[in-house]
Amino acid sequence: MPKSISYSTASMSNLSNLFDECLELYGGEENNDASLRCITEKLQVEIEASRWDTNKWFLIYSAALIFFMQAGFAMLCAGSVRMKNVQNTMLKNLLDACGAALGFFSVGYAFAFGGQFDRDDTTFIGSTNFFMMNVDNESYWLFQFAFAATAATIVAGTLAERCQMIAYLCYSVLLTGFVYPVVAHS
Repeated sequence: MPKSISYSTASMSNLSNLFDECLELYGGEENNDASLRCITEKLQVEIEASRWDTNKWFLIYSAALIFFMQAGFAMLCAGSVRMKNVQNTMLKNLLDACGAALGFFSVGYAFAFGGQFDRDDTTFIGSTNFFMMNVDNESYWLFQFAFAATAATIVAGTLAERCQMIAYLCYSVLLTGFVYPVVAHS
């Protein structure tokens, strides 16, 4: 209960400061229209910043939930193989996440979302934002990476005990660096 009281007190003091600031800026009570416009604009900026932060938080939370699917697929694979290959399967799932991170970080995000907002025409793959250059929404990257890594992990169960580690790592990088981004771009 005290936390909510302190929060509302802090919010009220911020509003009071905002109100005093706008009154001082526009000459007191005689210029009410300009003062009210000032207060409205400042409140809209604060609301937009709060909305942006909330969206980022939900993207990160959703990415964490999606990434937990990696652990679920790892457990499924571990239950599907012989006892002597459980460690190998778990390592493949770990390397799958690492390879997916490399592939999606370097070229995957750029192929999927690079330059799509700068152009009117549709291209086969994106052409900007390689190695996360000039990306302003890292939480969106994390969300999309979680999906790309999960898409690569789904195949891990079918390749258990049938594939060498290097071949599987190459597959993981290729799927998250090219295949998934092309589908996501279209």
